[in-house]
Amino acid sequence: MTTPTNGDTVTIDYVLKRGDGQEVGNTAQSGPQDVQLGAGQIFPQIEAALTSMTVGDEESVSIPCDNAFGERQEALVVDIPRENLPPEPAPQPGMALQAQQQDGSPITLYVVEVGDTTVKADGNHPLAGEDLTFDITLRDIKQAA
Repeated sequence: MTTPTNGDTVTIDYVLKRGDGQEVGNTAQSGPQDVQLGAGQIFPQIEAALTSMTVGDEESVSIPCDNAFGERQEALVVDIPRENLPPEPAPQPGMALQAQQQDGSPITLYVVEVGDTTVKADGNHPLAGEDLTFDITLRDIKQAA
């Protein structure tokens, strides 16, 4: 049986769970995902697991928050005056906003609360502070040319 190596493209299915076991993502609706190993498209721990798998194998990979999306940083939760936002579309909880950090680098903020005069937005990744578990199934291997 063949195992994938760096440069190969693998097709995987996955179920993503938080540390408490709550499912927060999967490929059930979007279908299997193609990933090129060594291209930095997925967490290194998943790549490492895939290199020892053969088609049809299933593996559970745990990734502590420090190696996933990091700890939550309260400094990334900000209040934005509504006058600083465009009037349309009206801000709604869960809406993503694009902004620039003080150093000029881009950041995505997620609206968490909408008030009369301000909008509270969070620049943390939605899974920051979470330990993650990926239940992965290797569906196919396309060897690099």
